[in-house]
Order: sequence, then structure tokens, then C-alpha cells
Amino acid sequence: MWEVSGYLGLFVAAFGAATLLPLQSEAVLVGLLLAGKHSTVGLLAVAIVGNVLGSVVNWLLGRSIERWRHKRWFPINDAQLQRAQRGYHRYGRWSLLLSWMPIIGDPLTLIAGVMREPLWSFLLIVLLAKASRYLLLAALTLGISP
Repeated sequence: MWEVSGYLGLFVAAFGAATLLPLQSEAVLVGLLLAGKHSTVGLLAVAIVGNVLGSVVNWLLGRSIERWRHKRWFPINDAQLQRAQRGYHRYGRWSLLLSWMPIIGDPLTLIAGVMREPLWSFLLIVLLAKASRYLLLAALTLGISP
């Protein structure tokens, strides 16, 4: 039972960390890797899938953001949204390679939805970025040469 809860906890942390929620999945992954009670491959798969799915939620929110942007409760103003759109337009889909980074990664995935990035290219680039981060983190944690 504890093994399943470790995977579930990691999935929730990875999923939530990829959304605009202030969560940290890296600490959970490192803790579970160091505990040694879970499969490394299983932990990596759960973290990667959870984190990519959380990014897809951001992409979906971005796709539908236009209908809410003029509401008073909307968290960013037109100028901020336009600045983010200009940045994404300048660097294009390859800016999603930074989707793994704290602070800027989550808004990038949201803006990709606003900019109507096709889901297939979004998934490929975000999967590459996030999988690379988790693989490197696991290699550093377990002392494996990357």
C-alpha cells in the first residue's frame, strides 16, 4: 500500500507543479529515489507523465483564455498578456524547451495554448524538456553519470 501511495503522491506533486500551483515535485522524486523502496523507472515514468499532463492543463487553459481575459478577476492584464504573446511569437515553439524551468516554464505552457500551438508539437517539446530534467535529476541523485 505504501508503494502505491508513493507513486500517487509523486504524480500529484508532478501534476500540480506543472500547473500554476506553487508545488515542488523534484523534492518528492529525490526523497523517493533515496528511500530506495520504489522502482527508479516507475518513479521517473510517473513524474514525467504527471508533469506533462499538468502542462497540458495549462495549454488547454491557454486555448480558452480569450473568453475570460476581460473579466475583473482575470489574474493578468492585457499588457502582460500581450508581452508574453510577443515573447512567444519571437522565439516560437522552441521556447517550450524551457518549460522545465521554475517560474517561467508554467506560463510558457499557458501562452503556447493562447498562441494555438498544435498539441502534437507541444507534447513532443514539453516531453523532451521535462523528461530530460527528471532523468538528469535522477542521475545526479543516484550518482549515475548522465
